Amino acid sequence: MSRPTIDDVARLAGVSIATVSRCLHTPDIVAAKTRERVLGAVRETGYNLNAAAQSLRSRRANTVLVVVPDIGNTFFSEILGGIEREASAAGLTMLIGNSGRSKTREEVYVRYLLNGRADGALLLAEPKARWSDIPVRAEQRAVPIVTISEVGSDFGPLTVSIDNAAAAEAAVQHLISLGHRRIGHVCGPENNILTAQRLQGYRRALDKAGLRHRPEFELPGSFGLDSGRAAFARFIKLADRPSALFFANDEMAMGFLSTASAAGIQVPRDLSIIGFDDIHFAQTCIPALTTIRQPRSEMGAAGMRLLLSVLAGEAPVPVRLPFELVVRGSTAPP
Repeated sequence: MSRPTIDDVARLAGVSIATVSRCLHTPDIVAAKTRERVLGAVRETGYNLNAAAQSLRSRRANTVLVVVPDIGNTFFSEILGGIEREASAAGLTMLIGNSGRSKTREEVYVRYLLNGRADGALLLAEPKARWSDIPVRAEQRAVPIVTISEVGSDFGPLTVSIDNAAAAEAAVQHLISLGHRRIGHVCGPENNILTAQRLQGYRRALDKAGLRHRPEFELPGSFGLDSGRAAFARFIKLADRPSALFFANDEMAMGFLSTASAAGIQVPRDLSIIGFDDIHFAQTCIPALTTIRQPRSEMGAAGMRLLLSVLAGEAPVPVRLPFELVVRGSTAPP
């Protein structure tokens, strides 16, 4: 008897293949009744994504490569946890490579796929090397490469992300709703897709509120604690300072917060700040940081499930997960 496929599930449930894939990868975005019908069809047919793992064990390396730009950054730990959970359930081994955002080091990992030491890859950062140029060996399907988090509009369907521009817009709208009209932004590193997307959302929120865009309120950053401290040095020199700042990530916000506190500036009495990511330390700093929460564990899990589905021969469907505005003590009316 042939193994059940996603087509069998879709036919039995009376939905499209894309809907079945969404139910399996991102069930929260599918209507409850549709989800119940699809999951019922999954149980009835016996369909299982772990069929991909069976295929791997018989003719592949049984290993997936995960490339992390900075393994010391706490942002990535929950994503790695989600990937590991799904990989372990499928009987696969994770091989983790720390690229340091270096093109040279990424190319080393590309060779892992070229020589068959891994069956696919998950990238946790915008690639520097040309992963798309990886040739396909005659006995294999195309090597699947899933990009998680740092995803541009031209990355194709093998992607897992949130809507970063919309999330940034929501963060700035929160500040506007509190009554702030002079709102600055501490950006991420140059030439990074997340920097561009979050800057776009910041500017869009200002435009929608009819607020003037002030280039001097856009301060450079690099996603690290040190760049948050450096942003404070620039902020304090401004003749007309913002009453609120939106940071492109939490680490910069916390670096800024500690420096501001040491200089006698109280948050949120003197200045409101809001971050992005909701890393573990965001709720333990003083004051606790208002931020945008990314579902990082689910991002990793969804990326691994997407890779498994492609290895099982299914058509990929890009995954877009929801974000959440988490309001804590670092924002208040001006």
